[in-house]
Parts: sequence; structure tokens; C-alpha cells
Amino acid sequence: MVDQRRSALGFVLLLLCLVLFFDCVVVGQTQSRFSEKLILLNLRSSLGLRGTDWPIKGDPCVDWRGIQCENGSIIGINISGFRRTRIGKLNPQFSVDPLRNLTRLSYFNASGLALPGTIPEWFGVSLLALEVLDLSSCSVNGVVPFTLGNLTSLRTLNLSQNSLTSLVPSSLGQLLNLSQLDLSRNSFTGVLPQSFSSLKNLLTLDVSSNYLTGPIPPGLGALSKLIHLNFSSNSFSSPIPSELGDLVNLVDFDLSINSLSGSVPQELRKLSKLQLMAIGDNLLSGTLPVDLFSAESQLQTLVLRENGFSGSLPDVCWSLPKLRILDIAKNNFTGLLPYSSYDSDQIAEMVDISSNTFYGELTPILRRFRIMDLSGNYFEGKLPDYVTGENVSVTSNCLRNERRQKPSAICAAFYKSRGLDFDDFGRPNLTQPTSKNASSGISRRTVIILAAVGGGVAFILLFVILPIILVLCMRHRRRAAQRGNNDRPKPAGEASQQPPKGAQTFDLSRLGNAFSYEQLLQATEEFNDANLIKRGHSGNLFRGFLENGIPVVIKKIDVREGKSEGYISELELFSKAGHQRLVPFLGHCLENESQKFLVYKFMRHGDLASSLFRKSENEGDGLKSLDWITRLKIALGAAEGLSYLHHECSPPLVHRDVQASSILLDDKFEVRLGSLSEAYAQGDAYQSRISRLLRLPQ
Repeated sequence: MVDQRRSALGFVLLLLCLVLFFDCVVVGQTQSRFSEKLILLNLRSSLGLRGTDWPIKGDPCVDWRGIQCENGSIIGINISGFRRTRIGKLNPQFSVDPLRNLTRLSYFNASGLALPGTIPEWFGVSLLALEVLDLSSCSVNGVVPFTLGNLTSLRTLNLSQNSLTSLVPSSLGQLLNLSQLDLSRNSFTGVLPQSFSSLKNLLTLDVSSNYLTGPIPPGLGALSKLIHLNFSSNSFSSPIPSELGDLVNLVDFDLSINSLSGSVPQELRKLSKLQLMAIGDNLLSGTLPVDLFSAESQLQTLVLRENGFSGSLPDVCWSLPKLRILDIAKNNFTGLLPYSSYDSDQIAEMVDISSNTFYGELTPILRRFRIMDLSGNYFEGKLPDYVTGENVSVTSNCLRNERRQKPSAICAAFYKSRGLDFDDFGRPNLTQPTSKNASSGISRRTVIILAAVGGGVAFILLFVILPIILVLCMRHRRRAAQRGNNDRPKPAGEASQQPPKGAQTFDLSRLGNAFSYEQLLQATEEFNDANLIKRGHSGNLFRGFLENGIPVVIKKIDVREGKSEGYISELELFSKAGHQRLVPFLGHCLENESQKFLVYKFMRHGDLASSLFRKSENEGDGLKSLDWITRLKIALGAAEGLSYLHHECSPPLVHRDVQASSILLDDKFEVRLGSLSEAYAQGDAYQSRISRLLRLPQ
């Protein structure tokens, strides 16, 4: 009987303990969830996010957008694509300190959200559970903290399309679980760390569009899982390491626009899974290995342009089964085109073999290509029917009955040097039109060009210049009225109550680097006229090189000429707006009283105006233009940049100086909007007049 009572009492005590234990667990989880909710509300406040995405009354794990939970704890935050409040748009900054307490956070994605500022050191100390960190296109600047190397659980690190500078930290080589590493489109300098050869799980490595120098580390050949490798648009030098031939799983291989030298290593023939090989715009030379590609190769894009390759192009390159783009322009390739025809129904997109020394007749191998640039060679004979149309260029060859060919004497000398016969095609009678026909053709073309130009000028005058003239007149009247008011005596103390014109309303510490005047003098050789790019209405533009070799553009503003408003407006714009379509702003120098300086990233292809009418080597009229695919890409990029200013900035901004010379092009013809000194907020009094004139809604 006593034993039964003891057993019952023990059971009751055990049950009571379990109840208390579970009650403590529930209370703890409730408190934890409440504290994490407060953390997120603080994050919402510091970033200026809208309350509709994270409502106060909602459950973060259920009702909040972009929040991922596990067992009641927050493990993932995705704020990519979030919109800010009006205040948040006016003052964006990298203010994510509340995240420091979310120690279980494994996923953070803020891509596309403007976060101007530096990555805090505590990221690599407090967020050790992070597996995915995506800060792409966030306007982040400064250096990458060395402590990021502590995030050993990271699988994806994306810092692309920002303004990060200095060296790539070698500590990133400690992230042994990393599969995706994207540092592209920044301003990193120095050499690529040797420690990257330890990242054996990497699938993607992209460091394109930076200022990296030195040789490509041979140790990268140990990254056997690598699929995508992009080192384009840097300043890598020395030969291509033969060890890269060990990357047998590689699909995309892009080393274009560097300073690589030497020949193509034989070992690259082991890259049987390649779909893209781009090694153009380098200093490579020699002949291509005959067995570089097999007949079963999966290659779709082959870009070898602007090197010093010589000899013949292997025949297999013409008949690759999945080939879409073949670009070997501006080399020293020579020889006859293959005579075999291609039987597949698959049409390739483009072939560009211009500016080489191919000769002989055009063969049916060209049937598979839709766009062809065969100019600047020594092809002879009659143009076949499959090499015609507006997508074909055959200028500066030795073809019969075609205009704008090489002189017959040059063609004859070329063929004679190779021990071959060349027929004089009777060029004066057959290839030159009579003066009457020539005049007719020229006049017809002239009429078309003049009509197009005249229509464009009329459109500009009607819809752009006329409203601007009216606005300037109104502005002139306003200033005259102000001068009249200024002539009248003012009450004592009234002037002191007015803020100075162009008063600084932004934090200079968040606007890139503060350069010294001596640094800029050294970069431009004391602003030598040889480095002058152009004289602009808001200041003169000079090209220069910083001490670390980074090419830059420096705008020199003479305050004595009344240009202070423009540079202050531009600084204020960069303090509030950040987007990949705006020209990258690197820093400033404001220590000189009479002159101010703004420093931008150098755009390799200049502005759209110079690219549209760049003279061709083979065409004398200078009208060779960008291809239509690139034009469309530029138009879309400009529209994206203007859309950002008009719809994503608060208040909306109007560029006011959109023209071909203000649309800048980087090394990949991506658009960067310049000439931002004229941009005005739509709420400004001056802009209001423009809006009324153009019937734009406020």
C-alpha cells in the first residue's frame, strides 16, 4: 500500500516537472520570437522600409514578406526588390546593425536595394551561420572586411556591381564551402589571392570588370568543379596558365579584355564541355592548336578578336555543331575557307572574320550564318547569292563587280606574293558606275540622310529646345526680379536668416574617397591639356591614372565662373541616389577654394556620340555604326537609368541633359548616365515650370 502511494506521488511529481519544463520552453520561444520581431522592426526603421511589407501586428514567420523561419526562429531575410518610404529614399544608408543579434541567420539578400556605405566588420563575427550573402547592386563602397573569411558556412557570396575598392582579401580563401563567388563590376585592384586555389567547391568564379593585375594564379587549375570562370575586363598579364586545362567541367571561359600574352596552351583541348570561349582583346599570338576543339564539341561562342593570332583557323571551328557566334576579327589569320558545305539545319547567328588575310573564293560554309562581316580580307571572285543582304559586309576585299573593294594592284600583289594568279576584273568598266549613275546613287542616299537628319532636328526643336528657351526666359525674368529686390534696403538681420546658396545638406564622408589636390595633379600630369577629354558646361573633363594605376575621369570645376551650383547638385544626387546605370562616382577633392574636383570611374568606350560615328578602318565615309543588338542594349540601359531617376528617387529627378554625349559606355557597352550636374528634383520651383510646359504630372 505504501509502495503504491509512493509510485503515485512520484508520477505526479514527474508530470508536474514535465508541465513546468514545457511551459518554460513555450515561454522562452515566445520571448525569443518577440525579441526577433523587435529586431526586424528596428531594421525596418533604420532602412526606411514600408510598413506594408512588415506590418507591426503580423507574425514575421507567417505574414511578413521575405522572412524565412525554422522552429520559430528567423533564419532568412530577403529584402531584394523592397520599396522604401519617402524618408528612406531620401537618406539610404548601410544601416543594418539590428542584424547583429540574429545569430541563427543563414540567408541575407539585399540585392538591388541602395545601401551606400561600407560592409561592417561584425558581419564576419556575429553572423557565423550565414550560408548566403547577396549584396549585389547595393551601392556598397569601401573595402571588403577581412573578417568575412570567418563565415566558413558561406555557400554563396555575391558582392557584384558595387563600388568596392582596394585588394581582394586573401581571407576569402578560407571559405571552403563556397560554391558561388561573384566580385564583378567593382574597383578591386592588385593581384588575385593565391588562396583562391583552396576553394575546391567553387562552381562559379566571377571577378570581371575590375582593375586586377598580375598573372592568373596557376593554382586555380585545382578547382575541378568549376563551371563558370569570368576574368574579363581586367589587366591580367603573362601567358594563360596551362593548368587551366584541368578544369574539365568548365562551361564558360571568359578571359577577354586583358593583357594576356603568349599562345593558347595545348592543354585547353581537354575542356570538352565548353560552350563559351572568349579570349579576345588581349596580346595573344601564335597559331591555334589544330586539335583545340573536336567535332563533337558543345562550343556555341568562340571569340578570339583583336589579338595577334596567325596561320589558318582549324577547319573544325567552321563546322562545330552548336556554333552560334564566331568572332576572330582583327588578327592575322590567313588561308582559304573550307569548301565543304554545312548540312545541318541549325542556323548560326554571326561570323566576324574582318581585318584578317583570308583569300580565295567565298564558299558554301558561310550558308549557316545569318550575320556576316567578311570585310578587310582578300576574297576574290563573284559574290555568291548566300552572301547578300543588309546583314552582310564584304567591303575592302578583291571581289568582282562590288563597290568599295581594294585596288586591283594591291590584290594582284597579294596573290603574287603567295604564288597565285589574280585576274584584273576590269574594275574601271565593271565595278565603277558611270558618273550619272553614281551621282544618282549618291544623291538618293544624300536625300534619305538629309530627310532623316532634318526630321530629327525638327523634332528636337519642337519638343525640346523650344520649351527650354521658354524656361530660360522665365528664369531670366525671375533673376531680374530678384536683382531688383536685392537693390532695395533689407531689414537688419534678414540676410543672416537666409541659408547660403548651395549650402551643403549631405554627409561628405559617405561620398567615396576624399582625394588630395596633389593626388589629382599627379594623376593628370598637372591637368595637362594632353589629358583633356572635353570642355563641358559644368566643368572640364580630364583623364588620369591614380597611384594604383586605376584609370579615372576627373571633372575640374572653376567656382569663380559660377559653376558651384552644378557640382553641389551632383554631390547631393550621389549622396541620395545609387544605381548601376549611373556613372560610378569614386570621390572628390573640395579643399581648394576656387576649384573643386569630382572623380569618376573611367568608361572604356567613351560616350554614345563617339561610338555611333567611330570611323571604320575599311569604310571611308565614317558612317559605320554600332550593330543593332548593341544599340537596343544601349537604349534599354538608358531607359532603365532614366526610369530610376524618374520613378525610384524621392523626390523624382529629371536629368535635363539627355543626349548621346551624356550616355557613357563601359567596357561591355553597358550604359552609365553622366552629365548629372543638371539634374533637378521634380519638386523644385525650376522643375515645376518645366513640368507645366511639358504637361507632366507632378
